[in-house]
Amino acid sequence: MVDEITPEEVNEKLGEDGVQVIDIRPPAAFEQGHIPGAINIPMSELPARVDDVEWGDDVIVACPIGQSSVQAARLIDSFEGIEADDEVRSMAGGYQDWEYELETGEN
Repeated sequence: MVDEITPEEVNEKLGEDGVQVIDIRPPAAFEQGHIPGAINIPMSELPARVDDVEWGDDVIVACPIGQSSVQAARLIDSFEGIEADDEVRSMAGGYQDWEYELETGEN
């Protein structure tokens, strides 16, 4: 089971060591606005790229409404490169509930 984290909690964690926000939206949506410091790995590419990423200790997955991010977080959490004490969570409500500043541009 993947835990969820609220957008408020994500905003408070930004900038902490080991926190990694993964945005699984398409690149065009990512470029229009994303959580500061987020890394764009579209959901369609995630299975092929999961081996190539150096995962943080606290991975937070974000999507438009907080549903596909749960599936993506499960995939990442099942990856053998994730340590047992690492956290992989989904941002509840997704970008529709994000009320904070966004960055624009590419990864």
